[in-house]
Amino acid sequence: MSTFTDAERAYLDAQPLMRFATASPEGKPDVTPVVFSVEGDDIVTAGFDITHTVRYKNVLVNPRATVVVDDLASVSPWSPRGVKVIGAVHVEEHESSPRFRISPQVIISWGVNDTTPGIPKMERRVVA
Repeated sequence: MSTFTDAERAYLDAQPLMRFATASPEGKPDVTPVVFSVEGDDIVTAGFDITHTVRYKNVLVNPRATVVVDDLASVSPWSPRGVKVIGAVHVEEHESSPRFRISPQVIISWGVNDTTPGIPKMERRVVA
């Protein structure tokens, strides 16, 4: 079984950006909008040279991340939707460049699996 539901996977595949949050060992947060893709059960993201970013330095010493992909399905009625992933992150080489691989441990989604208009309920599940 896939980590993401079919609806979550379709939603993620249709979205261009996510917010990628990390923290330093002292707990100083950093969040950055980035492009991403889903590979199997993981989320991957790279960049031109991630080795010069705060998130890269944070991940080397604190290999945890939270990512959020969200939007508004409608403003009338107000219908937010999104997927939040909390998990382990590591740096890997891909096509001679480093990139991040986020392995979900907790997935929280809203307005994706149940698309009833209006304020959606949060769905939370532990996957690892």
